Amino acid sequence: MRNSAGVPARLDGRRVRVTRLLTLSALSATLLAGCGIRSTEVPTDFGPAPSRVHCSLSEPDVSTQAARGLPVQVFLLCGSQLVAVERTVRVPDGTADSKRRVLVAQGLLDELEATPSADEKEAGYTTDVRGAMSVSGPLRDDPEETLRLSTPPNDLTSYALAQIVCTFSDSTAAEGDGSVILGGPTTAPPLRYECTDEVRTRPGSNEPPASEVSVG
Repeated sequence: MRNSAGVPARLDGRRVRVTRLLTLSALSATLLAGCGIRSTEVPTDFGPAPSRVHCSLSEPDVSTQAARGLPVQVFLLCGSQLVAVERTVRVPDGTADSKRRVLVAQGLLDELEATPSADEKEAGYTTDVRGAMSVSGPLRDDPEETLRLSTPPNDLTSYALAQIVCTFSDSTAAEGDGSVILGGPTTAPPLRYECTDEVRTRPGSNEPPASEVSVG
């Protein structure tokens, strides 16, 4: 059957349906634009949601930590920044303050060198502290709060130095004023290093400020 224009009715019906679809599409685009939503003809797929928020970890069980040793914090790298995570170190009861400072510092150093846990790796945490370093107390002419590393501070990467300085300065291994006195294995005078906001946020481009220290 043909209509008055001589076009088969079946074809004419298809044209009507196509015209309606085009009209509805144009109307939808107009409504979306009016709502401030930009329409698109390309389907978007951002993939599955991440399993863990970047640089975010669940809160540790403080009571469990206390049973394992002295609760402390160490600074790991995440998103090119320093981020504090919870750890514990072992210090025998009755240890003298001078020895206690060194034991805490060694425990912190060991934790910095340890491979991050599976959860920490998943959240993006890494460490740049390497080499099984050791730490000892002051030499004869050093200030009493000096900590000497088996690797000279100047030989460390800016990331590793920032991790160590910020971790030590925020612990009982230092004076608690945001700084720590560090030296190497030789008799070269130690320096006072500071953990600043700039160091925490951009450790790769901001090394901890260092200054000379006086004895006595």
